[in-house]
Amino acid sequence: MTEDLAELERIAGGLLKSLSSGERRAVMRKMARALAISQRERITAQREPDGSAFAARKAKQPPITGRGTACFLYPSGGSGEPRRVIMKSFTWSAGRMMTGFDIEAGAIRSFEFDKIVKHLPVPEEHRNASAGKLRRRGGLRRRAMFRRLASSRFLKTGTDDQSFWVGFTGKVSQMATVHQYGLRDKPSLRAKAVPYAKRELLGATTADRDKLLDALYEHLASAV
Repeated sequence: MTEDLAELERIAGGLLKSLSSGERRAVMRKMARALAISQRERITAQREPDGSAFAARKAKQPPITGRGTACFLYPSGGSGEPRRVIMKSFTWSAGRMMTGFDIEAGAIRSFEFDKIVKHLPVPEEHRNASAGKLRRRGGLRRRAMFRRLASSRFLKTGTDDQSFWVGFTGKVSQMATVHQYGLRDKPSLRAKAVPYAKRELLGATTADRDKLLDALYEHLASAV
């Protein structure tokens, strides 16, 4: 991950050669677990390997007043200007679709949430007096970035008698890579690709190196 781990390999290499294959696997598992715990703690704390804070999220648009009624500008057909939509009694469906009664069209219509040009205040005559605020789905989960990603379900470890690794696998690894290097990606299937801020989810520090060496020394001491 960093030069700190490269130095760890140089220091630990000679010591590990003196162990049997089974012993090396055992100590590698301990070191992998220690590093994974460190990575989870740092991600949960929203910190880069150098101790600085993760880049902040982009400012969100203010929530729309009127639960059950929404007002927004939406692209019209052709090259015309976006039209104002006032939609009542809407619901969410798969693919981030909003479906409800389009007052102007006088019929049930569906709109892609990611295509909304701008949210507008709901006109007074269409407001629901008992309404609260419309929040983006999953808003509570997004307050702390990557919280689920840092769990043992997604952040994995692997070992053999020669090495160990800590990282993400499968589809999750693609998303993690986007944030790790600050690449471009689509926030949803039909949305345009946008740049993401660089946030190093994986990265070893001097403290990590010391913890891994401690795990190695403890194993060697217990084997004596």
